Amino acid sequence: MTEHKQIDFLPVIIIPCFNHGILLAKVLAGLATYQLPCIVVDDGSDQLTKQCLVNLLKQYQWLSCIELAENSGKGAAVKKACYVAAELGYSHCLQVDADNQHDLADVPKLLAFAKQYPADLISGKPIYDNTMPKSRFYARYITHFWVWIETLSLQIKDSMCGFRVYPLDPTMKLLNNQKLGQRMDFDTEIMVRLYWLGVNIKFVATKITYPTDGISHFNVWQDNLKISWMHTRLCIAMLPKMPMLIKRHFVKDRHWSEQTERKGLWGMKLLLWCYRSFGHKCCSLLLYPIVSYFWLTGIKQRKASKLYLTKLQQYARKNNIELHKHLNSFRHFLRFANAGLDKVAAWLDQIKPVDIEFLDDGVSIQLIKEKQGCFLLVSHLGDIEVCRALSQLSFHAKINALVFTKHAIRFNQIIQEVNPNATINLIQVDKVGIETTILLEQKLQAGEWVAIVGDRTSVASYHRDKEDGIIWCDFLGEQAPFPKGPFILASLFKYPTYFMFCLKPKHKFQIYFEPLVFPELPRNQKQQLLTQLVKQYAMALEKHCLLSPLDWFNFYNFWQYIQPRKLLRNN
Repeated sequence: MTEHKQIDFLPVIIIPCFNHGILLAKVLAGLATYQLPCIVVDDGSDQLTKQCLVNLLKQYQWLSCIELAENSGKGAAVKKACYVAAELGYSHCLQVDADNQHDLADVPKLLAFAKQYPADLISGKPIYDNTMPKSRFYARYITHFWVWIETLSLQIKDSMCGFRVYPLDPTMKLLNNQKLGQRMDFDTEIMVRLYWLGVNIKFVATKITYPTDGISHFNVWQDNLKISWMHTRLCIAMLPKMPMLIKRHFVKDRHWSEQTERKGLWGMKLLLWCYRSFGHKCCSLLLYPIVSYFWLTGIKQRKASKLYLTKLQQYARKNNIELHKHLNSFRHFLRFANAGLDKVAAWLDQIKPVDIEFLDDGVSIQLIKEKQGCFLLVSHLGDIEVCRALSQLSFHAKINALVFTKHAIRFNQIIQEVNPNATINLIQVDKVGIETTILLEQKLQAGEWVAIVGDRTSVASYHRDKEDGIIWCDFLGEQAPFPKGPFILASLFKYPTYFMFCLKPKHKFQIYFEPLVFPELPRNQKQQLLTQLVKQYAMALEKHCLLSPLDWFNFYNFWQYIQPRKLLRNN
């Protein structure tokens, strides 16, 4: 494995300034609370601004100033600041405009993202109020359109916001090898060209206001002409890069957590609206064209589906088990889409007890009646969200589900909007530490359930050059990686532990609730204990995959462990 140098996070604020005297003072007052080093580039300002800068330098010890002899443009000022910052040893530049339009309360958000993703460009995604001129609003979308063409991607949500964090390493490589626009065309061009270099771009929503005492240096004719010429250059330069830009959409061997979900939260809200407006049957019909699109364009997901179905069929034949003859990846995609409708139906309390078959001899219902806390090992086999939602229909069990995605808080909000009485609580974690363990212990003591998936390795499960966060175990005839974390938790908590699956093999929900058996082993044989627990889990997965083959919702190569790229950068 290639070793990568640890990136020290040393940010500096840079502010291009041209005749912004009083407004600049307001900006620096807003930044004072952070006490971060700040470089102001005086881009040939008038005497009033120069005098204001003299006073500000006396007031703030963390402030320094660079003077340009004559006005050269915003782009020239930012480039000068980047060169100086690189020479001083800073790793990142947080660009803030001097016109007091940015919400400086979001500085910690941008820096937190930059620290978490040190090789990425972090940019503000503007949320405008009614102070924004309509002409500016519509003009921005013209630029957005051209940027989407120039990158053959929708990743760049806004290329004109001057509130952003540059990673200096790739930025300096670009500035040293490419002549960029000097004025208002700079912000867009540098973002597009960094994207071309392979830099990922992440966005943080931030409020933008247009102060009544604001100063604009945008020249309608001159700057629009420069921006038009910039887009012409970028479009021409993009043509030979098209194969690379297209290939970027089909990057292989990425950890599952880094694969962008092809359905977003907005998609779930749209699904909710359609379901409420047209009902289950109509939505089921609408799924066919939608699934056809995702099946045709989702090359990686389609390959993963075919790989799983092939391994399952081979495993079934080897064990003299007969499966449905018409298993294929399209039906697999369609079942996944229909599972989304089942989630919505559960959230809306439209799944009735008559639709559910409990195949656990009443164990789960008894636990609920006794308000017994228990630990659940669930999976991406079946409708795990429905499992959580079903508990509230008649029995009101509170289920706390640990998830390793960044959307947990917003997902909780959607669930609460749909059903304020929902007893589902998603807890977002990057890794399970002492605080998380204490929280879960409190939940269990209160008679609540704690659920965690055992079939996906987290980003935190990989350390340096050894895979000490995973256990390899046979699954459908081939070794596959399973995370240690869920099984360590199961062994720590002295509560009943169960495998839980919610399948729908024949148009009716079947809930399986099976105990995890802890082998009696000496305390010093922890690795052997975890290996045996993972083996039980993998065998349970195999058994239930055979019962309902199309309920497998891991659309990536499950048998291949991919090291997360952001950990590669930091090791």
